[in-house]
Amino acid sequence: MQKLVQGIHHFQNSVFRQQRLQRLTEGQQPLALMITCSDSRICPSLMTQTEPGDLFILRNAGNLVPAFSVSSGGEAATIEYAVSALKVADIIICGHSHCGAMQALLDPKSLDKLPSVKSWLTHAEATRRIIEENYGHLTDKDSRLMVTVEENVLVQLEHLRTHPSVAAAMGRGDLKLSGWVYNLNTGSVFAYDATQGQFGPIADTDARLSPAPQMLQRSAG
Repeated sequence: MQKLVQGIHHFQNSVFRQQRLQRLTEGQQPLALMITCSDSRICPSLMTQTEPGDLFILRNAGNLVPAFSVSSGGEAATIEYAVSALKVADIIICGHSHCGAMQALLDPKSLDKLPSVKSWLTHAEATRRIIEENYGHLTDKDSRLMVTVEENVLVQLEHLRTHPSVAAAMGRGDLKLSGWVYNLNTGSVFAYDATQGQFGPIADTDARLSPAPQMLQRSAG
């Protein structure tokens, strides 16, 4: 806690004034909504080198987007506000390597004493089924986890399309969806390329989705 308090003092006495952050009281016009994992090793603004006010951020375990329903909660409200009120032009779902939520998805017994986490991960049930039924040939744990992370990004993008505000904005051509995966080992970011049906270095793709994502090409191998 002491480190956090010291950081606040440094922020107030130096960073806040130097970056003239008081200008943000005039309002916000974020470039994008980023939906990513709660994992403490993921820092969206650091990764994208963006400034305060540039990103509207939604974080939860496993970067999940519950499919829309009339009883939808905080995730749906955040998405709706970003799209309908803030008029973001892009939504990015960003998964990451070494994801604990995806590891738990592959090992349900590890959740026996975490009932709330187990319930939350039902929003990734389609991901689990895809891995179980289509990736039986992957026996290496690291490879299996990585493809789970990638497939989960695609599943959550499909869930995102069920939200009325998203569907309407996409129908007008005002909103683009992107799927990213961040590699903790290298700092690299990979984006889903719908034309290739796979993730590739973000420098080699426009990092945006037009058609609905399909199962990754390597699943056939």
